[in-house]
Amino acid sequence: MTRLFSRRALAITQAALLAAASSGAWAQANPPQGNAASGKLALAKPAAAKPAAAAPVAIEWPTKAIRLLIGFPPGSVQDLSARSISEQLSKTLGQPVIVENKAGASGIIAADQVSKATDMHTFGVMNNSQLTIAKLLNPMAPYDPAVDLAPIALIGTTPMVMVVSNFAQGSTPQEWLTWLRNQGDKANYGSPGAGTPGHLGMELIKSRSGGLGVMHVPYPGNPQIITAMLGGQLQAALLPPGLAMQQVKAGKMKVIGVTSEQRSMLAPELPTLREVGIMGADMELFTALAGPASLPAAVRDKLGAAVIDALKTGDTRQRLITVGWQPAPSTAEGLRTRMRADTRNLGGIIMLRGIRADS
Repeated sequence: MTRLFSRRALAITQAALLAAASSGAWAQANPPQGNAASGKLALAKPAAAKPAAAAPVAIEWPTKAIRLLIGFPPGSVQDLSARSISEQLSKTLGQPVIVENKAGASGIIAADQVSKATDMHTFGVMNNSQLTIAKLLNPMAPYDPAVDLAPIALIGTTPMVMVVSNFAQGSTPQEWLTWLRNQGDKANYGSPGAGTPGHLGMELIKSRSGGLGVMHVPYPGNPQIITAMLGGQLQAALLPPGLAMQQVKAGKMKVIGVTSEQRSMLAPELPTLREVGIMGADMELFTALAGPASLPAAVRDKLGAAVIDALKTGDTRQRLITVGWQPAPSTAEGLRTRMRADTRNLGGIIMLRGIRADS
């Protein structure tokens, strides 16, 4: 009898078993089979196992408010993307969706909290660095993205925009780039911290620009970088289009170009870095939803589907575009593929430039 039960158990996923056990459906879905006179149970036919696969969809979740942890200050790109989808997620899932800012350590504090969450209601809206190369930058990081985090859904993508201070001399992007190059290491650029896209992207640009010597200064987030740019403490930065274009249109900053291979739909009037003579510095920022690796597959699937549905609504898509994100709904598998590719690419920059978490 034990052997027969083991064979049947192999046909049932762990998630289906948990869902069935918690709902009391096991006895109904699995009545005794076979010849009662012989006292033997017949093995289920292969087709009989198929209904069990639908069980995870019926999981009773969420049962309370959902928390989205952001590793950067209010007004940062991850914060804005999370708030853009939170309202629609709440409507779809039937529970409040609360955005909480847990800034610090280049997003590691928030990502670590997510990786250790056990309540099935705590998630993170994260960027490239948090989801890919955190452990490469800092072997002492308390979590490993490849092991401790589960990708749920891609939300959006955007190129970075290379901006310079209004103190830059000249009248074209090429002339402003020449001005910045001529400043040597007397010029500074800001990023939200070591290993963030703003840092890695600028180091990639430096390696491809033929002598750009601008020095890195970390800040808590992009809002603080903008303040420093306007005050003259910084001469350059890589910013998302949604933040950069506000300042450019107000006449407070100058644009050199975007980091995408082709012009971006978010700011089609801006040249690419390729157009101004910097080749091989293509890079995109992404924002995505992730949870702890221990999260049941049924929860991941349900939340991922809710994100994709939210990104299909006109209001949510427009909110994302307004704050500088190109909607890019993708399943967990699509996000996982992108994470692996970015780990390889950004890891190459880290090795090339000798970047560490305390750079």
